[in-house]
Amino acid sequence: MRNIIMAGNWKMNKDAESTLLFCKGLAEGIRDLSAGVKAIVAPPYPFLGLALEALKGSAAQVAAQNVSFNSDGAYTGEVSAPMLASLGIPYCIIGHSERRQYHGETDQTVLSRQIKLASSGITPIVCVGETLAERDAHKTAQVILTQLKGCFETITISDPQSVIIAYEPVWAIGTGRTATPEQAQEVHTLIRTWLAQRYGAAIASDLHILYGGSAKPDNIRKLLEQEDIDGALIGGASLTLEQYLPMLLTANELIKARNPK
Repeated sequence: MRNIIMAGNWKMNKDAESTLLFCKGLAEGIRDLSAGVKAIVAPPYPFLGLALEALKGSAAQVAAQNVSFNSDGAYTGEVSAPMLASLGIPYCIIGHSERRQYHGETDQTVLSRQIKLASSGITPIVCVGETLAERDAHKTAQVILTQLKGCFETITISDPQSVIIAYEPVWAIGTGRTATPEQAQEVHTLIRTWLAQRYGAAIASDLHILYGGSAKPDNIRKLLEQEDIDGALIGGASLTLEQYLPMLLTANELIKARNPK
């Protein structure tokens, strides 16, 4: 049975001091977290080392928010997968809708980044999702399948733990508007069906698919109760312990209910 992954994407928020305070509080707050729940935080680049140090020995892990599709060279301002690996970063978000919207990210560049991460032993969190116009035009399935085909065009998956997919409806990111659990489940089923067709039933069954899009304490339970939602990629609600910790505890309750002693 798949465990639950709760990944917090801080985007361009916090400074060094608030990063340390948050991570120390998180480490303390998840002392009793079940092994079936994985907490991940994705701070901005300057604070990755601080987060790693503050969370050392805890149940939480650290992700980067992006990576270059080049390994090294004259690319001012870029950060490569080998650099992240040298820090011991285990996860990296790629293809987030904000990267697509503001920085020209495409399915092809997501594919290139995914290849670089895999070669450095870092698990990519690959984001896909449709805009409001695409949903209103009933093109959700078409958009998601096109993105999946592009992002995974040459990718071979032999280990379902080697990649995570995050479905993030663009119209629900930072808007306060959330896909209903049923809407989210429908797309997660679509993704898992595609995975089964491409990589086989065993891979599809064990690979984690997260929901991203205004997930918060008051809606997370119903989202996580859906059969194919294996956690969340959380934005604003991951910036404070007052919101993030209750979401982790909800995930913990659900895992315990699924696996009673």
